[in-house]
Amino acid sequence: MHDRHSSAAGAAAAHAAEAPSPWIVRFAPLLPRGARVLDLACGQGRHARYFAARGHRVVAVDRDAVAVAALAGEAAIDARALDLETGPWPLGGERFDAIVVCRYLHRPLFPRLLAALADDGVLIYETFARGNEAFGRPANPEFLLLPGELLALATPGLTVVAFEQGHAAAPAPGAVVERLAAVGSGRRWPPPLPSA
Repeated sequence: MHDRHSSAAGAAAAHAAEAPSPWIVRFAPLLPRGARVLDLACGQGRHARYFAARGHRVVAVDRDAVAVAALAGEAAIDARALDLETGPWPLGGERFDAIVVCRYLHRPLFPRLLAALADDGVLIYETFARGNEAFGRPANPEFLLLPGELLALATPGLTVVAFEQGHAAAPAPGAVVERLAAVGSGRRWPPPLPSA
């Protein structure tokens, strides 16, 4: 979702209508065939639907029950309305071949995400960073990565395939983002690089 506390119906509908993030699409080929994917803070499920259409099994999680309900009945998608920010980690000891996060930041989850990623798993993450406040929402520093913060998340446990930070044309002109694609240490190296 655009902001972790946003649940307005208009924002959810706009999010659902969006195409998958080009960054996530670019690195989707890193996932093994039939991977079990966690789409964290999935909103209306644009990435969950994308990965399910590619033949993956998706666990789509968001605390907005109305947004998650939009995924009801979708083949290969296990949609769950869960609050990731209060109480114990709601996914217990579940492990995933890939974890995808787009436009969501809750720093206390970083260790849990890494623990939930299979040894040879893929992490694809994209969200807003400091400097974005000059261009729009989110503007609260709590929801904005520090320079290089996403890269620091990946080390030492993951091998970074690609990292970007700076101004981007999407999701809005001038948005400031950080993007990461990384693989677990159990992954055969080097992975094939997806075409740009």
